[in-house]
Amino acid sequence: MSALPTLSVPVTPEPERPAHRDANVLRWLAAYTLSMVGDSVYYMALAWAAARSGSPTQAGVVLAVGAVPRAVLMLGGGVLADRWGPRRVVIGSDAARCVVILAIAAVLLFTAPGLWLLIGVALVFGVVDALFLPAVGALPPRITTPGQLARVQGLRGLAARVANVTGGPLGGLLVAFGGPSAAFATAGALFAVSLALLVAVRIGPLPLGETAGASTEAPTEATGAGPWHELTDGLRYIRHHRVLGPLMLVIALSELGFVGPLNLGLVLLAQERGWGAGGMGWIVAAFGIGAGGASLLLAVRGRLPRAGLVMCLSAIGGSLAIGAVAFVPTVALAAVAGLCVGLLAGLAGGLCGALTQTVTEPGYLGRVTSVATFFTLGIAPLSFPVTGAAVGLWGTGPVFVVSAAVCAAGGALGLAFTGLRRAELPGGRPAPAG
Repeated sequence: MSALPTLSVPVTPEPERPAHRDANVLRWLAAYTLSMVGDSVYYMALAWAAARSGSPTQAGVVLAVGAVPRAVLMLGGGVLADRWGPRRVVIGSDAARCVVILAIAAVLLFTAPGLWLLIGVALVFGVVDALFLPAVGALPPRITTPGQLARVQGLRGLAARVANVTGGPLGGLLVAFGGPSAAFATAGALFAVSLALLVAVRIGPLPLGETAGASTEAPTEATGAGPWHELTDGLRYIRHHRVLGPLMLVIALSELGFVGPLNLGLVLLAQERGWGAGGMGWIVAAFGIGAGGASLLLAVRGRLPRAGLVMCLSAIGGSLAIGAVAFVPTVALAAVAGLCVGLLAGLAGGLCGALTQTVTEPGYLGRVTSVATFFTLGIAPLSFPVTGAAVGLWGTGPVFVVSAAVCAAGGALGLAFTGLRRAELPGGRPAPAG
């Protein structure tokens, strides 16, 4: 008797769940948003307590001192995220932030804050931030599929906009009606809720990277390599990667040219033109709307074709808009330029984040994220004193032009590297050869 033929039934792959409908991603997003709002409230409380406890110069020292350990230890935070796994690091560091801030809130109920106490809090917070930021940035590939990472970056950008809009005013109201103690206590409570949400986030196994030798989710501490070796190994990995090496250079140049003029430079420009705080507020609001629009575009579309090329061209377009801000004659036109800066720079930044997380091998993700964060939050703020001194010597126009040129150099440099120019997000069509 002949055997009956077997029928091959094709298996339909399970459709990919959009990130904005994934409860696990939304838990991570809510935790990230609450953490950022808590950061804003914390800095408002620290600034107010420092201003009441010392001179303006001493208050400035308190606010600046926390940036030192964050910049110095940021790369080490990436090593720990890869060594122990980002989930452990992000939960541990968020718990530490919660305990420290609630403790200072309790102390302020019974005594006036001394400068040394505030400096100590700022230092501890800076150290914990150096651990938290690379780890939380390395989590998205572990909670969603590669095809959804651009959408996650868009949602993350929207969360940043929400936190910026709500955190500052909330901190100001808390300080006004309850003093620094109430503001610190609220920041600690926000960190506590963020911690609970992070604990509830499910971490799935990472697929092996496309490059041979990709790591898995398992921590790397069993390899026996020391932290310094792991750090230098991560830097070598970035330097030799055909996409990540150029991408880090683009991030570094773009941030150095962007942060100074769009923060301190804009304040000095508004004073020079007589636009006042109201005029500056309109420009900042327009920038926020543009950046929010870019984040919404990524969140809705999920991916853009020719992501590397679009990122580089967006960075160049945003740089032209930065230069235009200093030369338009009215607040309305400056707001239009600010809208273009937010839209183009926001799109470039979102694509930078998505490309970083999709092309990096899993075992290096914490270290690569720490390098990108080091440029954005560690090195770029150092441009503030340089921007202020340059404006004092040459005025706002030349400074904005130089800053725009630095940003444009980042985008142009990215176009010069074939690997980055042709980089695609998962699901995008490969760029044609040539």
